[in-house]
Amino acid sequence: MTYAARDRHRWVAEDPAHKQSDRDDFARDRARVLHSAALRRLSAKTQVVAPGSDDFVRTRLTHSLEVAQIGREFGAALGCDADVVDTACLAHDLGHPPFGHHGETVLDELARPAGGFEGNAQTLRVLTRLEAKRVHPDGRPAGLNLTRASLDAVAKYPWAAGQAPYATSKYGVYAADLAVFQWFREGAAPGVRCLEAQVMDWSDDVAYSVHDVEDAIASRRVDPRVLHSPPEVAVVAELARAAYAPDLPVDAFVEASARLVATGTVPRTFGGTRADLAALKDMTSRLIGRFLSAVELATRERHGVGALTRFAADLVIPDDVRAECSLLKAVAAHYVMFTDERRAVMGRQEEVIRTLVASFLEQPERLDADLAADHAGARADRERLRVVVDQIASLTDARAIDLARTVGSD
Repeated sequence: MTYAARDRHRWVAEDPAHKQSDRDDFARDRARVLHSAALRRLSAKTQVVAPGSDDFVRTRLTHSLEVAQIGREFGAALGCDADVVDTACLAHDLGHPPFGHHGETVLDELARPAGGFEGNAQTLRVLTRLEAKRVHPDGRPAGLNLTRASLDAVAKYPWAAGQAPYATSKYGVYAADLAVFQWFREGAAPGVRCLEAQVMDWSDDVAYSVHDVEDAIASRRVDPRVLHSPPEVAVVAELARAAYAPDLPVDAFVEASARLVATGTVPRTFGGTRADLAALKDMTSRLIGRFLSAVELATRERHGVGALTRFAADLVIPDDVRAECSLLKAVAAHYVMFTDERRAVMGRQEEVIRTLVASFLEQPERLDADLAADHAGARADRERLRVVVDQIASLTDARAIDLARTVGSD
């Protein structure tokens, strides 16, 4: 299956006379995301630990770039357009607020009167409304005006709140943005993700499961010996099941750990020498290759050879591979994200977000100029709150802290 002409359509038609004839529509999508302010801001947003706390660890931007590199090659191997997958991978975290997933949780609570907050729905809002590139003939914003195929590839959760096909709190569109969602999902079965979105999602899982462990070991937050210790593995396995794959038995994660150790890629010690860093990088490269090749093989076994695109196939992720990936996620969660030190930091970050929501609601003149105009045009309190949420979600960690400090000194 190849891409149809409608896959290249844009929400707002653009004059081809203003375009280079030798540039592909999907390549143009990728360039628009790559040059966006929203992507640049990810350089100062938390991936696992705060930007600036360590020169080695990843930010949301470096994570997104790595996801894009993984996804581009993996998608192309299956027959997907590399630029469509690349665009989705670059864009997948654009809606994340400051302070990582904890910031998302706090903002969701405070945004309840406006319908809540969800990072994936915010990503769609950034791409189709907030990031300035095109406008409708009547002046309404059209965001980056990406093609139908690229927007659909970003839709990890293609449904509104409460309409998921399985039990999850995740969703991909706010009520206010349903018009563009319905446009790019036209003809797609409800709740069914296109293959490019599945490729993006698995590339994201692979990248952060492996790289978060790499960062944790390199920054001395995790001793690699824990992966060789049965008591430690047992604790992590319980968390992996509870947080990431509840449909799998605990033993599946214990067995996953044994398989990973048996590959010989997981170091037993780390002292920070150049040889240690090389061994750690070799671990990440080999694990990424392991996870991708297993899924590519399983997908090909089910769907055969030839180009797989859009809704022609579903990605096949074997349970043993999913268990291995989930175990690595749980290692970073247990030893980095759920520590007492991290909880203290998250408490301070929560106070920053609460302070900023109250401040912007009381003093909307503090909003950035483009959002101040949105606030002035809002017709109801829930719309005004949504604008405040848009503002806070756009902030980097450092700017959020500085603005909250300014509020406190007034």
